[in-house]
Amino acid sequence: MTLVRTEPAAATAPAVTGGWWSVTEHWLRDYRRVWFGTAVTSFLAPLLYLAGMGLGLGLLVDRGSGGIGGVPYVAFIAPGVLAATTLQVAAGETTFSVMGSIKWDRRYEGMLATPLEPRDLVVGHMVFVLVRLVTTAAVFLAVAALLGTVRSWWGLLALPVSVLGGMAFAASFYAYSARLTNDRGLMLLFRFVVMPLSLFSGTFFPIEQLPGWLQPVAWVTPLWHTVEACRHLTLGTVGPGAAGAVLGHVAVVAVWLAAGLALAVRVLRRRMVV
Repeated sequence: MTLVRTEPAAATAPAVTGGWWSVTEHWLRDYRRVWFGTAVTSFLAPLLYLAGMGLGLGLLVDRGSGGIGGVPYVAFIAPGVLAATTLQVAAGETTFSVMGSIKWDRRYEGMLATPLEPRDLVVGHMVFVLVRLVTTAAVFLAVAALLGTVRSWWGLLALPVSVLGGMAFAASFYAYSARLTNDRGLMLLFRFVVMPLSLFSGTFFPIEQLPGWLQPVAWVTPLWHTVEACRHLTLGTVGPGAAGAVLGHVAVVAVWLAAGLALAVRVLRRRMVV
């Protein structure tokens, strides 16, 4: 356990106005050194994947079965890949960086030596992740639209919905990473959570094709709800019935986000402050 400071019993130092922004600014300045490498992984890789799976494999699927539910395969998987991309960006920004800030370079110790509070550290980091998610999702959605996979103006709302899904995962991953003492848990997270969710949450095929016992697992994850909401929006199937379904999906993801943020602050406070 890392012990940083002890909170006085009587009164604490006044909170710094906008203290979380100083944390966000720190992460943005740090990101300037690695932005090119992450641009390749965050922007180009999903787009190449979309082109390969959608326009390559998609031709075979469309010729053999007429797409999925009458929708060309590339249009079907585009919103799924968008949602899965925000999941992967969120995981990349809230795992090793969080644990490293606690255990390896101890930058959190330096931050908490100032009047900053654990809440400021979490909120500041989450705002940085928000910036990353918005830029990544916006570029992806623009290219997807150029490929003809966004069939309605409702598709513009897929941007905030996909970002919301990414933020829900970011908050949960932050809470998980903040309690780890070594990186083995992070390896397990990527291998047994991030990758399986990306493949089996309705991204590339309807979850109805999964075994019956596995489908409820997909239902409770934020990714499936994000994929379904984004798919309705990009395909323009937001009728009277589907609109309620989209709002329901968004509500579930919002609950995940709120719970994850509360848990992240609690875990970091217990880990860093006594």
